[in-house]
Amino acid sequence: MGKREELRARRRRDTVLQWMIPGAIALIGLVILGGILIYNSRGSSVSVIVPNTVVRPNAVETTAGDPNAPVKVVALEDFQCPYCGIYSTETEPKIMDKYVSTGKVYYKFVPFSFLGAESIAAAEAAYCAMDQNKFWEYHDYLYANQAGENKGGFNNARLESFADSLKLDMNTFKGCLSSHKYTQRVQDDAKFASQSGATGSPFFLVNNKLVDVNALESTIEAALAGK
Repeated sequence: MGKREELRARRRRDTVLQWMIPGAIALIGLVILGGILIYNSRGSSVSVIVPNTVVRPNAVETTAGDPNAPVKVVALEDFQCPYCGIYSTETEPKIMDKYVSTGKVYYKFVPFSFLGAESIAAAEAAYCAMDQNKFWEYHDYLYANQAGENKGGFNNARLESFADSLKLDMNTFKGCLSSHKYTQRVQDDAKFASQSGATGSPFFLVNNKLVDVNALESTIEAALAGK
């Protein structure tokens, strides 16, 4: 091959490379972009666990049972607390069945939001659901869908997804949540729990006596016996 032919061949290779390199870069960019879009679409899709139905007689706002019952129980719980989640799904239904449904206990829930921003947001959302007579149902969704402390489990998208699953009026719910209508109440609840002596959750006031979950039932029984 003469020098002229060699020069022409080199120019042809350079021309091909000139088009191939930008094309390859563009292809890689498309692959990366596609991956990001797929990832984001997965992240934006919210899976919701539907909780079991709990029977709460005479449920009014955050209370259940007969206001004239001889024993008053106030539950002090954080919506992000895993132990509260266990109590709520495993023990609370038994308390409702054994004591609240039989007229022995008047039960009230007070959110003790001390684990961080998502605890506060969850409590505010539960109160927003209360405005539509769905506090307890929303309470159950929160505990059924815990996802670790302040890791996005109770971000706005998920809080709204629980409300949507409950068929709440979404414009009303979103307006309540975005306006932080219940921020002060949530702060007052936390102050009440702390001043009551609670150092964590779940704790309970049984006729104003502070007890932990292990002593709850025995303390209720003692109160019913007049001890």
